[in-house]
Amino acid sequence: MFIGCGLRRAELAGLTFEHIKQRDGRWVILDLVGKRNKKRTVPMPAWCKALIDQWAEAAGIEAGHVFRPVNKGDRLAGTAMTPQAIYTAIRFYTETLGWADVAPHDLRRTFAKLAHKGGAPLEQIQLTLGHASVQTTERYLGVEQCLTDAPCDHLGLSVEL
Repeated sequence: MFIGCGLRRAELAGLTFEHIKQRDGRWVILDLVGKRNKKRTVPMPAWCKALIDQWAEAAGIEAGHVFRPVNKGDRLAGTAMTPQAIYTAIRFYTETLGWADVAPHDLRRTFAKLAHKGGAPLEQIQLTLGHASVQTTERYLGVEQCLTDAPCDHLGLSVEL
């Protein structure tokens, strides 16, 4: 969900099955409440929805919070994970994979960079991430102005002098 949708930890912790709807022929997270209580709709790739469906079936849940703690006996142990529990789980599993110092927000930035590399428009990435300022999105992407291949070079216009 971090890489597929670019969510924040708190947004993932608050995600419910009721948020997940179909709009315009695709799955979305509808009315997700983010920073400063701003609501937004976040497009969701089909593979994220499929993984949520697998989790829901295995856990025997279909309503309420999507992500819930599981105890050592592989039983649900609460109604929702906290943002801190999500952070701890991500750190544990990324360290297990040998990826040192990976945090949930790194995965959110990875979403933004992959979307940008794949050709997604900057303003759509900004809307999905819930950034108030495009400058914040640009910082995520590490975007810098390129004067050798500038946007004006791609206009397809010329003037005869």
